[in-house]
Amino acid sequence: MKKLLSLALVLVLALSVVAFAAAEAALPKIGVAIYKFDDTFMTGVRNAIEAAAKDVAEITMADSLNQQPTQNDQVTLFIGQGMNALAINPVDRTACPEISKKAQDDGIPVVYFNREPIADEMVDFTDWYYVGAKAEESGTMSGELIAEYFAANPEALGEDGVLQYVMLQGEPGHQDAELRTEYSLKALEDAGLKVENLATDTAMWNRVNAQDKMAAWLTAYGDKIEAVLANNDDMALGAIEALKAAGYFVDGKYIPVVGVDATAPALEALKEGTLLGTVLNDAKNQGRATLLLTVAAANGKVAEFTEYEIVDEHYVWVPYQKVTIDNYTQFE
Repeated sequence: MKKLLSLALVLVLALSVVAFAAAEAALPKIGVAIYKFDDTFMTGVRNAIEAAAKDVAEITMADSLNQQPTQNDQVTLFIGQGMNALAINPVDRTACPEISKKAQDDGIPVVYFNREPIADEMVDFTDWYYVGAKAEESGTMSGELIAEYFAANPEALGEDGVLQYVMLQGEPGHQDAELRTEYSLKALEDAGLKVENLATDTAMWNRVNAQDKMAAWLTAYGDKIEAVLANNDDMALGAIEALKAAGYFVDGKYIPVVGVDATAPALEALKEGTLLGTVLNDAKNQGRATLLLTVAAANGKVAEFTEYEIVDEHYVWVPYQKVTIDNYTQFE
């Protein structure tokens, strides 16, 4: 009997050790929703999230297919699955209050990334954060790249000395599209350039859309176009395809084109000399910061989070960098 009791006690202790070890090894469950998987920049962010999650979180990733109702359903499903925290790249940033309301009612923190919640609409919520970059910085740097080109090549302005440009914008209402457009123009004017906007239109971050827009502008304005500013690299690359089809980038026929993101295809275009420059939108650090901050929130340890600085209690800002032919190899 004593032997049986001793054996039972050993088994109980062993099971307790196993249970304790399992509890120690348990990783927080994180639900991640991306506005759409086939966005070039967000693919980089998604890959960085997955890499950062290794050994620190159990993540479930969802493609919201660029549909806010789909993402709302995914958030509801994540909550029902008992996720410890959510990382949301909203389709529509005006939906953030509704998402936070659902999550806060169940005590679940939310980290938004890449698409910034409207601050005035978030005052009723506490356990939310945002990881992104200050879009005005990227706009300023884009404008500076163009200004630097014309400072070095003043003859490219033509006899009137006025810079005639076209602007390819991202999604209407997206803070990055609005601020990159505004601040790139401001940088041109701050550099002392006289400017004339020949055309501005949205291409929805999309390469094919941008190629079509640029082809139409070339038909309408021809050689009057002296520069192309694009809110992201995919649209810049679309513009370059239209310019190539129109005979540019050979025999000295050139128009400076700038983008934002420093994606791999953009770096290739820099290398071949068709893209003047781009601005690094640091997908790796945005993804890593998003995942680590979400894990800290899930564990109730945001106060101890030191990997990135949290500003004004809610924001982690990842800085931009100019990328040109002189330094692009640092970002390959």
